[in-house]
Amino acid sequence: MKAHSKQAMCYICGSINSMSDFIVSARKYRPQTFDTVVGQGSITTTLKNAIKSDHLAQAFLFFGSRGVGKTTTARILAKTINCFNLSDDIEPCNACESCTSFNEGHSFNILELDAASNNSVDDIRNLIDQVRIAPQVGNRKIFIIDEVHMLSQSAFNAFLKTLEEPPKHAIFILATTEKHKILPTILSRCQIFDFHRIQVDDIVKHLQEIAVKEGINADEKALHIIAQKADGALRDALSIFDQIVSFSNNHVSYEAVLENLNVLDYDFYFKIIDFSLAQNIAGNLLIYNEILSKGFDGSQFILGLSEHLRNLLVCKDPSTVTLLEVPEEIKQKYLVQSNLCSQDFLLLGLDLLRDADMHFKSSKNKRLSVEICLMKLSSIVATIKSKGLS
Repeated sequence: MKAHSKQAMCYICGSINSMSDFIVSARKYRPQTFDTVVGQGSITTTLKNAIKSDHLAQAFLFFGSRGVGKTTTARILAKTINCFNLSDDIEPCNACESCTSFNEGHSFNILELDAASNNSVDDIRNLIDQVRIAPQVGNRKIFIIDEVHMLSQSAFNAFLKTLEEPPKHAIFILATTEKHKILPTILSRCQIFDFHRIQVDDIVKHLQEIAVKEGINADEKALHIIAQKADGALRDALSIFDQIVSFSNNHVSYEAVLENLNVLDYDFYFKIIDFSLAQNIAGNLLIYNEILSKGFDGSQFILGLSEHLRNLLVCKDPSTVTLLEVPEEIKQKYLVQSNLCSQDFLLLGLDLLRDADMHFKSSKNKRLSVEICLMKLSSIVATIKSKGLS
């Protein structure tokens, strides 16, 4: 059936249903200017200064893990270079002929190639043919090659000659997640920018801004869990955010995030340490039984408890407290519990958990191996006292 006026025929009942105009957040809130790029301030500042002083390289390489803004920044750079009415702070106007044609997807001066699916010699030769043609409007022609490491060896060789002696009007922007796969001769001709993982606080701030714009109630603790789960990739965080919004009907609560992402609540780890300090083996075994009954894996629990002890150790020195990527409310709980734990307790606990993690996969009785680790963790205080340690 064809859809008309955003309507579609239901194949089951034959009724007409309106189709949703929903756009995923990663697309809807994709940055359009340098200032809206999240967590890459040093890179965007450098690029803006290069445009302002007209010291643009003829080839750039944007390197970093997925979802950190490489392709987005490449597009903004290309659009800014060709903009006819740059703002005073070197941002594209998004209104001139060049900006409008790019935003609408039919710019003749900015060409994109996905090397993941166009990696042959013929694809590069077609690109080289485009390079030879001078821009019809403006002074620059920009070529963005995404996932450039996917080019074949012969394609790289075909591209190298053009990169060595490019026409004055051509600028190349290469993006990759695997810089080590690119020929050194290619790298030597590029200005390289390393995009780092986006910090948890930056992701949380961005998600809060989106939640306000969309009229969504979002708990800060919930957004922190989403940001941590995304592991530095903003695109992943936005995908998870959309998932939780759909799951929780526009209310992103801490409980909804824990349930949907299968994440263990901080409180379980705080209780484990409290029982360990009190030498309460039975209490720890009962908590672990509750954790297993919720469907969590023993390996996941060991890693989470190791991270918890690491955070407690970080809290021992005021200068390292900033390394905690948790909400302020949870940070205060860490500070309180850290004061109750000696450094020896934390270090011995981390050693126990490291050994438990190493032997977990090979263990035939995985539950028992974790329980033995918890029993030993609950006995550390007595061991420290018997040896006369702090």
